[in-house]
Parts: sequence; structure tokens; C-alpha cells
Amino acid sequence: MADVNKLLDEAIKETENLNEGEMFLVKELFKGYIWNRIPRKDRLLLGTLFLNQVNKMDGKSIKAIEKTSSNQQKYMKF
Repeated sequence: MADVNKLLDEAIKETENLNEGEMFLVKELFKGYIWNRIPRKDRLLLGTLFLNQVNKMDGKSIKAIEKTSSNQQKYMKF
């Protein structure tokens, strides 16, 4: 599988296709079969790296908003 930094770049790039005000999970930025092929440990790491990247953006275009009942971080595009 691709390395996690490459997956992070793909996820950040995919957010450009979202509409303003749209809420999403990191896994929704990938096609289902691609997400399922990523090992669980890499998916967890990707989620952490994505959150860190969003926090570095200082809420300019994407903001972490809440967690789902299954403890997945939700984001919103601004």
C-alpha cells in the first residue's frame, strides 16, 4: 500500500472537490475499496496526520468540528 504521507497528500487534495459547508470524514475522501485496502494502523495514522494538518491550517479552509458516535473525527469545509 502507498505510504501514509502520500495518502495524506491525496486526502488534502481531494478536499478541493468539496463544497463550502460540506461535512466529511477522512475515509469519505477515498473510494471505499481503496480505503478498505489501507491497513488499519495506517488508517489510524492517516486520521491523526490529517487532523494535525487541519490544525496547522488554523481553520482557514477546513475545521475539525465534532466526533461521531464511533469516535471518528468530522470535518467541515469553509
